[in-house]
Amino acid sequence: MRLSLLCSLLLGWSTMTSARAVEAWEEALAQMPLRHPVAELNRTNCVRTVLESLGSNPVVKAVIFLPGATDEFYFFRRASARLSGANPTLLDAVRALTSETNLRATFKPPFLLLHTSEETTEPRIRINDPARVEKLRSRRFQDHTYFDDRDWDHVQPLLRDRIRVDLRPWRYSHDSWHFYRHSYAGWNLNCWEAIQANSLAGGTQVQINRSQVIFAGPPRATPADAPPK
Repeated sequence: MRLSLLCSLLLGWSTMTSARAVEAWEEALAQMPLRHPVAELNRTNCVRTVLESLGSNPVVKAVIFLPGATDEFYFFRRASARLSGANPTLLDAVRALTSETNLRATFKPPFLLLHTSEETTEPRIRINDPARVEKLRSRRFQDHTYFDDRDWDHVQPLLRDRIRVDLRPWRYSHDSWHFYRHSYAGWNLNCWEAIQANSLAGGTQVQINRSQVIFAGPPRATPADAPPK
């Protein structure tokens, strides 16, 4: 009996703790009115509206659109979501997107990720030098970061100047031609968080070396993986 009661108490405590964790990011977004109140979120206004509405807070440090999410608007042109109420908040916008489009919202502290069900929500990063990661954690990136449909040529010099190591590929390099364009906003990110955010937004893989950080495009299909003709 005592064991059963203890298990019930632990399960209840775990459930309450998880609920509070979920409510924390929702509560933060509920305090943020949309900077550009609109009746409908669509390909002409959604990304800008969501990103510009993120305010500085200790819970959600960045909102990141993964490539599949932006494709729903810009490539497939099939995503739109209606908003109701006189004063919609950022939370209202996220709820509308996840209920009326193929987008999903996943909170991976400190990031809120907007993505499709087919996408991985983990940054693909290979750490070859843990000491370099610690240095990146201790270095601030920007007070406020805002990239709305920006390519690598725009992102690279801003990131390079803050991480203070060789950053590849170089600006204007053809090696970045297959990177997705970056759409995310953040507040008070450190350089390690910025690298993760850029990996997620750009669909890129990253290697962290002692004196070099290397971004690379998504893996290409091998002949064995290629679909039959």
